[in-house]
Amino acid sequence: MIPLVFADSGEEQIIKKIGGSEEVRHHLANLGFTVGGTVTVINSLGGNVIVKVKESRIAINEEMARKIMV
Repeated sequence: MIPLVFADSGEEQIIKKIGGSEEVRHHLANLGFTVGGTVTVINSLGGNVIVKVKESRIAINEEMARKIMV
């Protein structure tokens, strides 16, 4: 398992674990990040990560991306 921030661009990954406080996990779940779901890193710029989740593109900061393990 590695944090999403270190995942290779363009490769579909399966979310294995989501860390952080209950509030953070709830916020990420609302964005579509769920254990067992898929996520693809589109681009990574200055620590911020643009990902594709459930046919949507979402930008998250490095701190959030480190809480998502793939």
